[in-house]
This record gives sequence, structure tokens and C-alpha cells, in this order.
Amino acid sequence: MEASGDDWVIFNAVSIWMGPPHAPLEALARLPHAARQERRGRSPPETSTDDENLKPVLGPSIAKSTLSSKKMEMYHYTKYTPAQSTVHVEAQTMRMPRRIVRTSFQLTSLLFLLFFLVYLLDSHYQVLPTSIHNHLPAHHPGLVITDITVKSCSFSSCKLDPTIWHRIEKDLLLKKGWVTKGYVHIQRKKEADLKVGDKVIMDVKVGRLDPGLGEEAKDAEVWEKRPAGIWIKRSAKRHDSDSSSVITAVDVLFGADAVEPRLGWEVRDQALTLDYPKDTPEARLTLRRGAPKKVELPVPRVRKDGKFKIMQVADLHLSTGLGHCREPVPNDGKNCDADPRTLEFVAKMLDEEKPDFVVLSGDQVNGETAPDAQSAAFKFAHLFAQHHVPYAAIYGNHDDEGSLTRQTTTDLLTSLPYSLTQPGPNTIPGVGNYFIRVLSHTGHHAALTMYFLDTHSYSPDDKKYHGYDWIKPEQIKWFRDTAESLRKDDERYSHIHLDMAFIHIPLPEYRDVGKVMVGERREPPTAPGYNSGFRDALVEMGVSAASCGHDHANDYCLLSDKKAQSAAKLRARDDSSPTPDTSTQDSPSAEFKALPIDATTNTPPSSPLTEEKPERKKDESPASAPPPPSKPPPRSDKIWLCYGGGVGFGGYGGYNNYVRRLRFFEMDANEARIRTWKRLEYGDTSSRIDEQVIVDGGVVVGGEGGGD
Repeated sequence: MEASGDDWVIFNAVSIWMGPPHAPLEALARLPHAARQERRGRSPPETSTDDENLKPVLGPSIAKSTLSSKKMEMYHYTKYTPAQSTVHVEAQTMRMPRRIVRTSFQLTSLLFLLFFLVYLLDSHYQVLPTSIHNHLPAHHPGLVITDITVKSCSFSSCKLDPTIWHRIEKDLLLKKGWVTKGYVHIQRKKEADLKVGDKVIMDVKVGRLDPGLGEEAKDAEVWEKRPAGIWIKRSAKRHDSDSSSVITAVDVLFGADAVEPRLGWEVRDQALTLDYPKDTPEARLTLRRGAPKKVELPVPRVRKDGKFKIMQVADLHLSTGLGHCREPVPNDGKNCDADPRTLEFVAKMLDEEKPDFVVLSGDQVNGETAPDAQSAAFKFAHLFAQHHVPYAAIYGNHDDEGSLTRQTTTDLLTSLPYSLTQPGPNTIPGVGNYFIRVLSHTGHHAALTMYFLDTHSYSPDDKKYHGYDWIKPEQIKWFRDTAESLRKDDERYSHIHLDMAFIHIPLPEYRDVGKVMVGERREPPTAPGYNSGFRDALVEMGVSAASCGHDHANDYCLLSDKKAQSAAKLRARDDSSPTPDTSTQDSPSAEFKALPIDATTNTPPSSPLTEEKPERKKDESPASAPPPPSKPPPRSDKIWLCYGGGVGFGGYGGYNNYVRRLRFFEMDANEARIRTWKRLEYGDTSSRIDEQVIVDGGVVVGGEGGGD
């Protein structure tokens, strides 16, 4: 098939690049020159020796081909030597990237300039549509505060025009004024609704003197006076509403010890200048700047050494304000502020024990002395956030006796950093029925599951079942279903999975006496009069230990073993010896004095609870020791029922000079072991009290002493 002139150009151009290293450039140089000579009717110059070398490259028919002059104009005729040809191509090759870089730089500079101009215009005049404006990095869509005031009244509703003002629903006098009330009101607008000339608040201070005295006033940013000693600094600059300094939320806290655990919030140092009734905690403004901060919750994990330490904080009984100590030890007559002393002890234990997790087992807030429960709850939340320790809470009978319900408190806690508190399903009774998984150090399987259940408050039928409420059947069913759903995943864990449970009000089985018990029983357990069977459900689902609060002066761990109890009853019946049923009533001999009981002295030598394990030889390294069992042990009918011991000075003490304390649980995932002990606030404050192993190899064991 004969090719056209265009085809020859394409063919020969390809063929040229297949020739000798320097021949293609000479061929391209001579190709247009020969064509022009033929078009003008002239004979092409004689082929030199070098031209002969080109024939194999160009092909024998190139001289005979009639090439289009338009095609020939695509070539630029230049006489090059082989060396010059190479330099020319390299120069052309180097120029192309430089052009690309230069063009890219110019384009980038132009785009940056355009973006800056648009941003500048939008900052002052909002030229962009709201849909685009809301996605700018510096923008935080929502409300900004434009004004603050305080409204006091005696017999009116203390409400300003609700179409303009929003009232913060906290009486600044905490309802202690005979006829007087006071409320903070704020004006707020959506940023998109701000008009030219609208001012936004950039700063707030509280005091009797103008904070601008001695400062150089800038433009219109002067301090404006408001009631109750409030001074605000506002700005009409359009871009200020997008800054991280603009005030976007206002709240009120109470007390000289008020703290703020919420990210981006800060409490004003000075209290509002009002005429407070005697012993009323003073009100303080707390402000949020900029957009709400996203809370990143930590994931509980076993440490590298395989251990995980839990600090149980039972019965903090925090107040609004400093609070007053009840039965402190020592009681030297000096003024004792309850909350500072309580939190100082908790902080000391956080520093010394360095727990990985904190469980708040109820009565964090003393409702009777907490007219603003938020201020009280923020104290423990701020403390744990400062120490970067995750925590979870359940509620006691006093937590919702203040200004917040359990649901409202949960909503508040779930928004705070380091809080893993959950409301739980709303289809079952109570608030705070949930579980938390503690993952292995590097894997995604859980080494420990902690169950939290709401034990409610007072008995719904006090005539028939006097005292306190009980865990409902719906809760027990939820617990069983949840534990069963997690079982398959737990079996995939390379070690033995462990389970614990935390409640506030003790179960009826806490009344059992004469059992294996380690610790002190200074007061009768105030368990509910109705037994809903939750203890049996815990054992059935493999929970090894449960711990509660509520009874401040009790700190014991009791080994609940119904099989052993039934066997003892049978033996007593065979011996014709009457054995009282202590499962539902208290023993008078144990009610009012401490009973530190060594478990090994209350169990027959043949009992598996006291059976000694082979000790590891001194020269035997941990690596040579037999590996821990990886399969779950057979189910038993035993469970340890523990008290945390009351820690808060705002709650009752007494009972023969009870010393406040905290309980710790330490899980060793490698050995499937749980160890527990207590620390005291006064007296022997450096020792571990009543240290014992309660689970070993995944099996519930008796009260062996501490030590590694």
C-alpha cells in the first residue's frame, strides 16, 4: 500500500528516531531544505559522505516524495553538528519544566490574591452566600452574644421581652431571697442575621471599677457598664464575629470554688455584685469564646504491663459552694470546708495511685446542699479532666434531689471531656444502665467489661418494702441480653475475659453475715426489702465482683456463695442445730462494730477458697512460668460483693470515728487476676488497707492477702 506525503512525513519522522544517536537531528535539518530546493526547481545539493549515512534512516524514497510546503514549514532549518544538536535538545528540554513552574506559580498567586480579596470583602460586608460563608475555616455558624444584663425583681416574673432577651434560668440568689430574685439575661443573634453596625461582645469583666481605666481606648471598643458589676467590651467590626475571641455563650455558676470543665469556657474571677442573703454562694459568670470545641473521648485500654487500675469514688456528696464537714476525723474544732478537703484527698490519690479509670458510684452531689447541682458536679469533672483520667458515673438517691434530674445530669456529663457516662436505653427503667469495654493493650478485643446499673432511689411501696428501691426485671433482662451478646466476642480474646459491675444501693445479699468477709461493717446495710434476683443474674453471666456505695461506714468485701450457704444449712439441719436465715436480716452482733475478718480463718482447710497454690520459685523467671489459661473457667456460684467506702466530707461519717477512704481495683489481664485494696484520708495514709486477691486465673477466690 503506497503512502501519501503526509504518511511519509509521519513514517520518516518515526524512522528517524530509530537511527544512529546523532543522525536524527541531521536528518530533520536536511529534510525541509531538500524539499524547498525541489519546490523551487533546483536540484538538491550533492549528498556528502555524511548524507550517505542518512539514507538508511530517511529511506530511499525521501528525495522522490513530494512533501507539502505547509508540512515543511513545521520544521525549522538549522545546520547543526552532532554535538550542537545534543546541546540544543537539552536546552529545549530544560525550558519546558521552567515554563510549567512559572505558569503554576503565577496561577497560584492569582488565586491566592482573589481568595484574599473575597475574604476581606466578606469580613466587612459578607459578600458570600450564607451556604458558602458557613464553611469558611474561621467561621463558627450559630449564635453570638450581643448584650448582657441583670434583671432583679421582687414580685414580678423578672423576665424581659422574650423576643429580644433570653433568660438564664438560674436565680442568682438561689431562691434564698425572701421576695427578691435576680436573673442574667442575654441578647444573642445568629451570625448570618447580623446587620451593619450590630455589635458583638468580645470580652466581659466583673467589678466595681471601669476595667478600661488606664487602658488606651481603641476605636469603639470601650467598656460598657451593666448591672451587678458587669462590664462588656463590644465591637462592630464585621470580621470580629468570626474570631475565636467573640463570646458565643454565657452561663452562671456559684461558689468561690466554682470551676469550669467545659472546653472553651472560663469562669470570671469576681462574683456578681449583688445583695446576697447570708451563707449564699455568690454567682459568677462563665463564658464560652468561639465555636464549641469537639470533645474527643478516650478509649480505655490495658496498659503495656497488662494491668488496668480502677479507682472507685463513692459518695462524694459535693455541695454548691464550699460545704460544711460532717463528723470529720480528726474533729479538732477547726473550721472544715467539706468539698475542698474531699477533692484534695481524691487529687492526692490520683497523683499517688495513678488510676487508669474512675468509677463514680453514686451520690456525687448532695442534693440538700446543692441548689445548683451543675456547680457541684463540675468540681469532680474538672478534677478528672485536669488529671486526664476517664471516668463514668451512676446515680444515687441524693443526686437528683438538687436542681437537676438524672437525665439532665447525664446530658451534662456526656458533653464533658473524659466523661464516658452514658444514659443507657430509654426503654428500661432508670438512667445510667450501660457498659464500658476495656480493650487489650494493642488489640480490639475487650479484656474487661464494666456494667453500670441504676438502683433508683426510695421504695415505690414503702409500706410493704420499707427503705430503698430495687433493680427492676426489665433492667435484669437488659443485662442478661447484653452480656450474652458480648460473649462471642469475649471468647475470641486471647486471655480470659473478666466482668465487673457497679451499683449504688447494695443488694440484699450484702446483709449475709458469717461469710468470708474482708473489711469493716460498721453500720447495717440499707439494702432494699425486696430481692429482685440481680445477684443471681450477675453470677449466671460470669460477673466476678460487684461494688456499691450508699452505706458510708461500710468498706468490706463479702464473698457471696449460695451453694456453700445451702450446704451449711443442710449440715445444721442434720445436726438439729437451728441456723438463722441471715440473707434478709442483720446480725445484731455485727451491726455496730468493725469486723475485720480474715477469710482464711472462716473456711475449712479443704475448701477451695483457702487451698494454697504452688509458689513460684525464687529463681524462676516470669517467662518460664506456665502461661495463663486462655479458655474461660467454668461458671461458679460465687461473687465478691464490695463496698467502696464513703469519701465525701459533705456526707455523714460517725460510726466510731469512721475515716474517709477510697477503694481500688487492679486487673492483671495477663493473669486474669483482680486485686483490691483501700486508701485512707487520715491516719495510715500511705498503706494499702485490706489488700486481697478476689479473682485469679479468671476464678473467684477467697481472701488471700496482698503481695505480688
